[in-house]
Amino acid sequence: MTFGRGLPVFAVLALLLACSPALCASAESFGAFIAALRGDAAARGISRATFDTAFAGVTPDPAVIAAMRAEPEYGKPMGAYLASLVSPARIAIGQRKSAQWNDTLHAVDAKFGVEGSILVSIWGIESSFGEARDPWDVFRSLATLAYARFQAPYFRDELLGALTILQRGGIARRQFVGSWAGAMGQPQFLPSSYLKYAVDFGGTGRPDIWSNVPDVLASIANYLHKAGWQHGMPWGFAVNVPQGFDYQMSKASFRDWAGKGFRRADGAAFPGSGDAILFFPSGVSGPAFLVTDNFIVIKSFNNSDAYALAVGELSERLRGFPPVRAVWPANDFQPSRGERMALQRRLAQLGFKVNDFQGHIDFALRDDIRQMQRRFGMIPDGYPSRALLSRIGVAAR
Repeated sequence: MTFGRGLPVFAVLALLLACSPALCASAESFGAFIAALRGDAAARGISRATFDTAFAGVTPDPAVIAAMRAEPEYGKPMGAYLASLVSPARIAIGQRKSAQWNDTLHAVDAKFGVEGSILVSIWGIESSFGEARDPWDVFRSLATLAYARFQAPYFRDELLGALTILQRGGIARRQFVGSWAGAMGQPQFLPSSYLKYAVDFGGTGRPDIWSNVPDVLASIANYLHKAGWQHGMPWGFAVNVPQGFDYQMSKASFRDWAGKGFRRADGAAFPGSGDAILFFPSGVSGPAFLVTDNFIVIKSFNNSDAYALAVGELSERLRGFPPVRAVWPANDFQPSRGERMALQRRLAQLGFKVNDFQGHIDFALRDDIRQMQRRFGMIPDGYPSRALLSRIGVAAR
């Protein structure tokens, strides 16, 4: 889960777990924060009327902090996670939505070069096709986070972005609701993402990601397009791993994977060109995937391997393809957020380059894990198992 399209939830959570002293400050202190913000808003062209409308009656919201302290769904077995997001009900609704909005999806695909099944999949996972309605006041949520100086100046900038949207008439103040972290509308965009990627595809004169489905689908497509989506390239697919394979190999062309004896689990042919990364979400005892750069683009929308797999799997089911045939391990271990962060710190101590310390296990880090697994005589599949964590000195549940 991310805060809309931007800061991952566990990045802020790490800061929140430390303390929240700003929320214990006096009301006058919050007033000073608003007064200082007023000056910055004016410098961005925000009128006094808009500013006063946005913050009328707004106070810090302790419930925002309580929501952020809640442990996110890290550590959930991959099979269970995918089953919850790619449910029969969501597949059925997604197929109906795909048929209902078929003409719009084709038009969006023609303009942005992103396949409709991917757009409907993200739409369904982010907001249950618009049925999930977040009740949090966006200005109050963002003001709470900015006032508490979490990830400063990140949320302060998002708050100024929300003011810009209000100033432009993007949405009425009473409708400015979203998640407890300020993510808005059916695609769950933060204000900065709305300003960068939201599209008026329905011809209403302004991008409406709250209630206009063409705008929602086009805005998601615009995001993915600008992130580098390659039309016609699969996000990935399950594969059968040949006997005697050297698991240290993690990236190659489709031609090379085929030459090594890899075959698609569904029996289809590999793409004629392109590269792919070998990915074991649950280790060699679970399904194996070859994933492409489009998988990484999906992760830019929500930086989670599990999320990207769910989007990819749901998109395939919406097209009528069967689910992955391989069985997910019954005792699947997926590290918690804290365990992931501890792993990153430990790998950095061992001399590996770590791109962030907020729990992202990217593919470069999985290659580092492969090196450690080989050193310990383990199968180098890049999977951060409980045994691997134990060997390198990271306590695991």
